[in-house]
Formats: sequence, structure tokens, C-alpha cells
Amino acid sequence: MAVTAAQVKELRDRTGAGMLDCKNALAATDGDIDKAIDWLREKGIAKSIKKASRIAAEGLSKVLVEGNKACLVEINSETDFVAKNEQFLKLLDTCAKTILDNEPADNDAALALPVGSGTLNDEFVNATATIGEKIVLRRFEVLKKSDDEIFGDYSHMGGAKTAAVLMKGGNPELAHYMAMQVASMSPSYVSAADMPADVVDHERKVQTEIVKNDEKFAGKPENVINGAIEGKVSKALKEMCLVDQEYFMDTNKKVSAVLKENNAEVKKFVRYAVGEGIEKREENFAEEVAKQMNV
Repeated sequence: MAVTAAQVKELRDRTGAGMLDCKNALAATDGDIDKAIDWLREKGIAKSIKKASRIAAEGLSKVLVEGNKACLVEINSETDFVAKNEQFLKLLDTCAKTILDNEPADNDAALALPVGSGTLNDEFVNATATIGEKIVLRRFEVLKKSDDEIFGDYSHMGGAKTAAVLMKGGNPELAHYMAMQVASMSPSYVSAADMPADVVDHERKVQTEIVKNDEKFAGKPENVINGAIEGKVSKALKEMCLVDQEYFMDTNKKVSAVLKENNAEVKKFVRYAVGEGIEKREENFAEEVAKQMNV
């Protein structure tokens, strides 16, 4: 199939690989972005990729905690300038409070909630009309805890990144630090026990191909190759797990050790990075890609 400039751009944004490498990867995988990412990793061209890790859209997120409930909300705008607008900030507060109080099932249900004489959707429509940019509710999540559990929350740079942690045991200060850990180190799971089997299988497949394509393993005994594969898989999976990460307050310790010292357990966390996974509009870039693809 023909590879488009938009596909090359997306793959380049998500991997940081060169334009020609992205084009070759897409050609080799029939335009499948996820398979192309694996192809680049297997060839050693993109060694460290986190899917959808590029922050590409503007806006803000907010974490709101009241009693035994916490809510994270992300609202997107077209420019970062709008995210500093007083009406935008008020909309963010209204949205978080309305969702926290009503616990809607999805975005459609959230936008239908009553606010003043209208609905939450009316608030977004009014903000868009007044400010002059498209403003949308992207996502939200409501967490609940019992009386013997603790919330920790953290907001970075006014809402560029937010995180909430649900913890049992420990203390509020540690819960706050755990939220900071989540926001800064971007784990995908609390521990390996929470990791789906298909994620493990996928990573093993990728690391197997990486080792096969690594010349230093050429001609090595099977047990050496298998050991290298398992070592790489273990390292990659640990980077995805909160408890296996180095603790940002003391890098000589793992998060698991810190939690154990404080008789604490992280039950769940939610992390938002504004615009994560959304393609940012770059009007001249597509033309640049198209020209280079035709060379």
C-alpha cells in the first residue's frame, strides 16, 4: 500500500526515528503504525519508545479531591495561550466539580449534566464562542476510596501533568510523593501483577527480534540468547511498573522498598499528561514530508 505523509509524521512523532526509516517501516508493515513501531524497535532504530508519549495538544488537566472521591479531568484547547485564559480556567474548575459530584459514565453523560440554567456542554459551547478556539472535554476519571485509604494528588506546571494515587496504609505525605512519582516517571501499572498477559507476550516478541538483529549475539549458544532476551524483557517490564521504579526522592531505593518501610500499598493510580497521544497541527510539516518522500 502507498505510505502517506500523515502516516510518516505520526510514526516520527511517536518514535523520534528518521523520516526515511519511518517510511521504510511503514512500507514493511503495510502502513500499520503499531507494527511499524515494533519494526523500528526490532531493527534497533528506535530503542526506547513509549506509545503515545508525545505531548502534542494544548490545554490543562486538573485533579480535584473531596472526601472519599477524587476526579481527574483534561480539557484541550488549540493553543497554550488559551489555557491561561480566566474563562478557560473557570471552565476547568466547573467541569471537575460537576463530574466529581455526579460521576457520569462517559463524556456524553458528563456534557449532559446540568450546570446553572443549561448543561456542561453549553459551558463548552459558550467558552468556544467567546474565546474563539475549539475547546473540548477530552477525558476524565473518578476514583473512590474507603475511610481507611488515602488519596495522594499532584499537579505539575499548573496542570500540564496531573496524577492521583489511591493508597492503603502509609500517610498523606507519602501518598503525595507517590503521586509525584507517577506524574514524573510515567509508570503504566502498579506492579507486574496488574500487567495483562498480552503486554508481556508483546514485549517478549519485540525483545526477541531485537536480540536476533544484534550482531553481538550472532553465533552465540541458544541459552545465552534466551538469557539475553529474558533479561531485556524483565528490564522493559520493570520500567512500566511503579513499584519497580527508582524512588525519585532517593534513587538508591525502589518504590516497593519505600512502600514496605511505611506499611503502605498503592492500590491504583491515574496520570494525565495534557495532549498525550494527540497529533498537533503543524501545517508546514506535511508538505515537508511529502517533498522528501518524493525525492
